[in-house]
This record gives sequence, C-alpha cells and structure tokens, in this order.
Amino acid sequence: MKFSAEPIDLAAGGLLAHGVKGDGFSFKKGRVLSGADVALLAAKGFTNLVVARLQPDDVGEDVAAAQLAAALAGSGVKPAPAATGRANLHATARGLQIDAARVDRANGIDEAITVATLPAPMAVVRPGQMLATVKLIPFAVPQAVLGQCLEVLRAAAPVLSVAAFQPHRAGLVQTRLPGLKDGLLEKMRQVTQGRLAALGSELDDAVVVAHDERAVAAAVAAQRERGLDPILIGGASAIVDRRDIVPAAIIACGGEIVHFGMPVDPGNLLLLGRLDGAAVIGLPGCARSAQLNGFDMVLQRLLAGLPLGPADIMGWGVGGLLAEIPQRPQPRQLMQPAAPPTTSPDLNIAAIVLAAGKGTRMGGDGKLLVDFAGQPLLRAAVDAAKASHARSVLVVTGHRGEEVRAAIADANVDFIDNPAYADGLAGSLAAGVLALPEEIDGALVLLGDMPRVSAYHIDALIAAFATAPPGSICVPVHAGRRGNPVLWPAALFSELAAQKGDIGGRELLGRHAERLRMVEMPDDAVLIDIDEPHDLTALTADISS
Repeated sequence: MKFSAEPIDLAAGGLLAHGVKGDGFSFKKGRVLSGADVALLAAKGFTNLVVARLQPDDVGEDVAAAQLAAALAGSGVKPAPAATGRANLHATARGLQIDAARVDRANGIDEAITVATLPAPMAVVRPGQMLATVKLIPFAVPQAVLGQCLEVLRAAAPVLSVAAFQPHRAGLVQTRLPGLKDGLLEKMRQVTQGRLAALGSELDDAVVVAHDERAVAAAVAAQRERGLDPILIGGASAIVDRRDIVPAAIIACGGEIVHFGMPVDPGNLLLLGRLDGAAVIGLPGCARSAQLNGFDMVLQRLLAGLPLGPADIMGWGVGGLLAEIPQRPQPRQLMQPAAPPTTSPDLNIAAIVLAAGKGTRMGGDGKLLVDFAGQPLLRAAVDAAKASHARSVLVVTGHRGEEVRAAIADANVDFIDNPAYADGLAGSLAAGVLALPEEIDGALVLLGDMPRVSAYHIDALIAAFATAPPGSICVPVHAGRRGNPVLWPAALFSELAAQKGDIGGRELLGRHAERLRMVEMPDDAVLIDIDEPHDLTALTADISS
C-alpha cells in the first residue's frame, strides 16, 4: 500500500487517508474517492489530498477482516459483516467461551492485524454477547501476511467457540448430623436449585440422609437409577480424605473417584467422582453460598459437556483465588481499581435511596440527619448514587421529611414521600418502586445509613447487571456475606411493591434464589450500616485513622 499527496485532479480512485469535512460535506478516512467527490473538493478549494493506493498484492481491510473473523469462529460463534476494517464476533448460545492460546501467535505476526477477545477463557457468555473483534490497522494488508495469520488460526480447531449449556436433571443428597439446623439444609437446596436454573438445568430430586456411608451410597444409587446427572453430595462435614464417608459411599455403590481437591479458593475440598457415566460431586462447604466458588467452575464445564479430569482441575491455580476468605485480614479502607467498572449505555437504572425511617436505635430523632464527616449522614449515599452510572436518583422520605429534603436540597434529586413510614421498610420500598417510570430497566435500592458505599460499588452492580441474564438480581458480596445495595430487575417491581413489614426485599431474595448474581466487592463497605451511636463513632474513628 502506498501513501502520497496527490493533486486533487488525480485523486479519484484513491482511499482518503484523513477525514475531511466542510460546508455541506463530510468524508471519512478510507473513503474511495469518486470523480464526483474530487470535483466537489476541488470546488471547495482543495488542491491536494493524501490518499492511499493498494498494491497488486494487497488485500483490502474489510475483505481481510472478514476472512480472519471466519477463521476464528467455531461452534456457537457468528461473525458480523466487516466494516472499516473491523469484524466483531458474537455468541449465538449461552455457554462457556473456549479461547485457545493461538490468539497471541496471530497477533505476533504483523502489527497490521489485531485480534482482541474477552479477558478470560471459559467465561460464561450469553447469546448476542461480543466475544472478540478483529481490526485491521491500515487500509490493507499484504496477502502474504494475511495468509500467514490465517494459517495459524486454521491450524487446529477454531480458536473461538462457545460450548452451549445443555439441560440436565440433577440430584442433591445432603447428610445430617445431630445439631444441624433444617434451615441450613433448605438454604443449600435453594442455592443449588438457583445455580442449576441459571445454567438451564433443574434440581430434579433432593434428599436428606444420615451422615453414613450406607445411607449416602443408597441415595446416590437411587438417583442414578432415575437417570439424574450430575449427582451432588453436600456432606454435614467437610471431606478430608479419599477414605472419608462421601468418597467411600461413591465407591460402595459402584462408582469411582476421579479427583479430590482443587487449587481454587473458595472450593479446595471438592471431590469429583463418576457412577455409570454420570458425574458425582462431593461439594465443598462454600457451595452453601451463592457467591462464586470452585464448584461453579466444575458445574459449568459439566453442564456444557466439556471433558473434565484431574489435569483440567489442577490447571486452575492461576486465577483460582476467587475471593478473600474470612480468616484473612481485610483492609479497612476501600481498595478500588484504577478505573470504575464500565456499563452498557443502553441501561436505564434508577437509584432509590431509602430515607424515611426514624432510626430510633441511634437514641435521637432523625438518624439520617446526624453529622458524619461534616455533612448529614444521608448525604454520603445520595452523593454516591449521583456519581454513579445510575440515570436517576429518587429519595424516599418520611420521618422529618421536610428537614431531610432541606438537608440535601442542592443534590438535584427527586423525592417521594411515604406517609406510612412507621409501618416498616417495605412501605418505603414500595413507594419508591411505584414512583419509577415504565422505561426503567432496574432499580438499585440503597440504604441511607450506609455511608461507605461509593459510586464504585454501585457501578460494579450495574456492570454485572448489564452482562447477567435478563431478570437477574445483583447482590454485593464480601468475605462470603451478602450486603447492600441490591439491584432489582423491573420484572420484580410488582413483587417488591407488594412486600409488607420491615424486611424490605429479603424474602424475595430467598424466593428468587435462581435469579441471584453475586458481585464480589473488594472491601466491607457493603456490609456496614449505622444503627447505633457506637457504630457511628467507630466508623468515624476508622476513617480518621
């Protein structure tokens, strides 16, 4: 390809190297100049133009990008038509993206060709999600360079493919020891049901048996006879050895132990077995939590029909630290990435700040008006919402409503009053949800007494909501504990508005466990609220130290 400054009357047929615009016209770079274009530019006073002309061995940018995208795309991936030297590739199914290392080899051939993919292989993707983009830097690339790159990409199976999740009927066997509460068993059932539903499968059977080898073996065998796969075993105590009760039960019913342990935290004590072709998984204790853990990684691969053996599991160490654990000291101050999470510009998320209650446990008459860092306590939550990617902020007032409004009058937010604020939190939540316009995609509910929640936390939830399946509930998690604020989908607004009492949306979280998407946070801000005077004193001292 040759670049040169040419007289305007000779520029026809060349590619415009730099965009030009003026009164009544705008030509973008890369435009193939026609005779009419040249005449117009000459009439506008142009005497010379920098143009590019392809050489005999050059391949145009769109043709090259389309060929590269086609070479990248495997099952579950569809390239979009190339334009301006770019071709994007999108998923056609919900499943796991499989990304081979040949992308780096392709990018290393010549600086003219670039291929960019999602940041991590084995990412869960949804239909329509962009997986990769091919971009030609110049207007053309030599045929020899393109051929070399295509040879790398076509050397084996397609670099980019999506293993779609297939529907499975799973079984759950839980064991019981004296003193184990029924609530823990039910929570495990609900969380497991939610995990499976999110991946397109169902929990077909759930039983509770004694923590005994024979009882477990009989239950596993019975579920396999019904055709269930995978079969999940939640022991009342953690598996500590291949000869423990759960692995012994798998052997006793004719199965085998494939692997025990994994370099993923949380999730170290997971056991993978097989029985008549079905996967049997001894669950780690962290599987009782809906937050991301090693069990999710195993389950996703099994439901996507991908092979899974000891070498696969032991290859997950790099990136296997999924979350801080409670035993590890936590930083007191917020540690944020250099840039906030990005979000979809098409999302219309409203922030609802609940500020109607009395806060009687503070010992005064208006908790949200007390001084915190030189301003009313409520102001921190409002400022965080205003600084976030939420498109609108609505504050629900009640007790001492006029004073609350006056305290944040310069914040430029909307207000709605809840006259029945004394009846509990649910009434304020309903008032806020019912005041939202119809075009809202979701509502992020903030508590006015959580002053360490920042725009970063809010934007992390919105970013997660943008990539989660439709109707998801995004919940912040730190050190295995769920916190606030919570981002609710519009599909659940009517149920939120129907809640009663002082529990807010807590009951709905349990009812819709399958919708939950846990968003790991880097600090404990999402867990800290101000209920009593000593809470305020401790937090003020912590920030000042």
